[in-house]
Amino acid sequence: MSTTLPRPFVWLAWSNLAAQSAEQLSLAATPIVAVLALNAGPGEIGALATVQTLPFLLLSIPLGLLADRRSRRTLMVAAETLRALSLLGLLSLVLLGQVSIAGLALLGFVGAVGTVGFSVAAPSLVPALVPRESLAQANGRLELARSAAFAAGPALAGALVGWAGASAAFTIAAILSVTAVGLLWRIAEPARERAAPRHPLLDLQDGARLVWHHELLRPILLTAVAWNISWFVLQAAYVPYAVRALGLSASGVGITLACYGVGMVFGALLAPRIVGAMPFGRAIQFGPAMSVLAALTIVATLVLPAAALAGFGFFLFGAGPIIWTIASTTLRQTVTPSAMLGRVSAIFLAVNTGARPLGAALGGIVGAAWGEPACLVLAFAGFVVQALVITCSAVRSLQRLPSAA
Repeated sequence: MSTTLPRPFVWLAWSNLAAQSAEQLSLAATPIVAVLALNAGPGEIGALATVQTLPFLLLSIPLGLLADRRSRRTLMVAAETLRALSLLGLLSLVLLGQVSIAGLALLGFVGAVGTVGFSVAAPSLVPALVPRESLAQANGRLELARSAAFAAGPALAGALVGWAGASAAFTIAAILSVTAVGLLWRIAEPARERAAPRHPLLDLQDGARLVWHHELLRPILLTAVAWNISWFVLQAAYVPYAVRALGLSASGVGITLACYGVGMVFGALLAPRIVGAMPFGRAIQFGPAMSVLAALTIVATLVLPAAALAGFGFFLFGAGPIIWTIASTTLRQTVTPSAMLGRVSAIFLAVNTGARPLGAALGGIVGAAWGEPACLVLAFAGFVVQALVITCSAVRSLQRLPSAA
């Protein structure tokens, strides 16, 4: 049942919407600017994307440890301020006519550091702001904002760059980021006990030991790793497959991929009803099961090469896993001691991010050796594995959220 969430969380939710929107606008506008202003090719665009993912691998763990030791609100304010400064820097490059790949990469890296800080602190702060019985509703609210930003951000960035120039996209993104900072300042974070001085590696060891030995956290992590590898195997092959086998134009490929964002919004809106209508363990399994169905739908285009079928597959990929994200995050927040939420969230973020280039590389190798159809089949097999991991774990027996740690 939907309840009124506390005012501090409402500020966090609106701040999250503004921050996610700023991030998606900048992520979409940066490569467009690189192509239009610098005639950048796939190599340069790939380098930009690589630099923007490095902070997730390098800084997730340190920032997660910091979230367990210091004020999470202060960390989020600092992180979002850093992102706002990077967006103002991008705006300055455009206005001064000094756009370069190096400049875009450096400022993209700085902005991604802000994203990492926000991402590891927010899941740790939510349980301090809302009662345990409202965690799923609160996480659903945050994921709905992320889904809306994911769906609308790229289209809005393209429209702004095309109609008003790159400066308009970065201006709006910067305004949104500054707005997020202002909203974060309004949050009154509950006081908590200050941890005794301790070596950071010992804190990290405790977090890793908890994740690996916990009968509920370990299968969630392994499922997420298998999902990310499979997803990026599929991503590596889909665009060339869609053009060559499905006969889609660039706009047609974009439309099928946009169905993913639409599915995310749809799933986030339905998540409270779906999670509340079944045993909690079954609700967690819903997303992985939907991913298998989605992958099977994409594989079916090998027999029936239709754009509508591919679009429906990506819609399912958006709608199912977003429910997994909401339910599994709620479970993680419940079974993890509050003093360890930051580092545990960071471990999940770092491991999942590390799985992505592995999946992309695997997809590239398989695609080069046996063609794009082989990648689709391999991705389907990977999604079957991730569903089996969670189905065969202790999570399946959960009737409701376990007792809080």
